[in-house]
Parts: sequence; structure tokens; C-alpha cells
Amino acid sequence: MKEDILKTAAELFLTYGFKSVTMDDIANAMGMSKKTVYQHFENKNILVEETTLYMFNLISEGIEGIRKEERNPIEEIYEIKKFLMRHLKDEKSSPQYQLQKYYPKIFDELKSKQSCVMEDCVVCNLQRGMEMGLYRDNINVEFISKIYFSCMMALKDKELFPLNNFSMLALMNNYLEYHLRGICTQKGLNTLTSYINNQI
Repeated sequence: MKEDILKTAAELFLTYGFKSVTMDDIANAMGMSKKTVYQHFENKNILVEETTLYMFNLISEGIEGIRKEERNPIEEIYEIKKFLMRHLKDEKSSPQYQLQKYYPKIFDELKSKQSCVMEDCVVCNLQRGMEMGLYRDNINVEFISKIYFSCMMALKDKELFPLNNFSMLALMNNYLEYHLRGICTQKGLNTLTSYINNQI
């Protein structure tokens, strides 16, 4: 029951935002009383905290599964993007903005966890790409891994990238190509061009 509530809460929070969704909304979506929800989660703050952790674990496991497939590093980056888009939707409700504004402590804790996972993922991707001759061998791995995470977070800033002007899918695709073109060798660029053409 608790996991079912977390799944429903995650769906609603991503669709409508953390501030907008009430405990009543979650209870109604599940066809149960609000009292039943409160039996599992003492208050909304705890529900938000546990839901973000549930989502974080779900995403982390999915990313790890893709990494284990050992695709070429360029394809791996795009497969992770596809996975994230499936699970995080197009973020029309700006859930990150609402989480940061109304639940700053939970946001900071989540960001710290995301940073660790992302940095490990990007560092490994960069190192494999260099070994395979797809990425330049003189890139600063630590710098790029940190700038990559910072830029990914910036894509979700609705003041910087208003939803009326940019879809999350377009932003992700534009940024990934921008990122890869900055670090690829000619071999990597050929691989990137081939991958993009095959997706069209």
C-alpha cells in the first residue's frame, strides 16, 4: 500500500507540481480516504521527502541498468536521456522549481544525491569514451563532469528556459549535442552524426 501511494504521489507531483498537489488529491486519485494516506505518511512534508527518495532510487536503478549494457558512450548518454524523459515526463509543472521553493531542505538533499550519481556516471562515460577514441584524450574529466551536472540542473530553470519557448526534450537534445561536440574526436563526431541521423 505504501509503495502504491508513493507511485501515485510521484505521478501527481511530476504532473502538477509539489506545491499544487494536496493530500486530498492523492487520496482521491487512489480512491481511498485521506485518513488512510495519513496512516502511512504523517504529513505532506514526509510524503514529499519519501516520494523524492523513491523517485531518486527508481531513476538511479534505471541509469545503472543502462550502464551495465555497455553501449558506446555516446549512445549511452542518449539512452539515459530517453529513460529520464520517460520517467520525468516533460516537467510542464516545474516540479524542481516548486521543490526548491517550498521544500528547500529536501531539494538540497536530493540535489546532493543526484550530484554523486551523475558525477560517477559522467566520469565513467568520459573515461570509456577517451579509451575508445571517441572523446579527446586531453579533456579535464573533473571539470566536465561538474559542468555537465550544473548545466543539466540549469535546463530545469523555468526562468532561464521558459516552457513557452523550450520543451524539455528539445533542451535535452540541444544540450547533449552541445556537450558531445565539445569533447568528441573526429571518430566521435562521426559516431554522433550517425546516431542522430538514425534517430530522425
